[in-house]
Amino acid sequence: MAKFKKKGNNDTPGISTASLPDIVFMILMFFMVSTSMRQTDILVKVTLPEATEAAKLERKDLASYIYIGAPSKQYQAQFGTEARIQLNDSFKSVDDIRDFIASERESLSEADRTFMTTSLKIDEDTRMGIVTDVKQELRRCSALKIMYAARKTEKK
Repeated sequence: MAKFKKKGNNDTPGISTASLPDIVFMILMFFMVSTSMRQTDILVKVTLPEATEAAKLERKDLASYIYIGAPSKQYQAQFGTEARIQLNDSFKSVDDIRDFIASERESLSEADRTFMTTSLKIDEDTRMGIVTDVKQELRRCSALKIMYAARKTEKK
């Protein structure tokens, strides 16, 4: 008769970590490719007003953003506390809106220029005088598709 031998060492084999750096690199590349970075730094304080009826902007790549509000605390010593207009990454005046809209139109393809939307992100405490001036300047440069940004609240 044959004898059965018992193995003295029944430990499980170790997990191979040779492919672990490859997996981590693939995950890192996935998040780098799929994440969109903020294009502009917001220099003004913008607390959006509340709205019950709100619709999402379908194509954000066709939107140009104009921010209106009081400068952030770090810029108040230089620019004061009155509402200011921010175009891209700098404070501008109402007269600069025409050049801003023209450059935004030039950056779009010719087929998409008719679908360009100007999104106004205005602080809820901003006076309407500066908003009216911006709207008048947008009319003068034929930027007639205007969207007001708001935060959505529930209906009561």
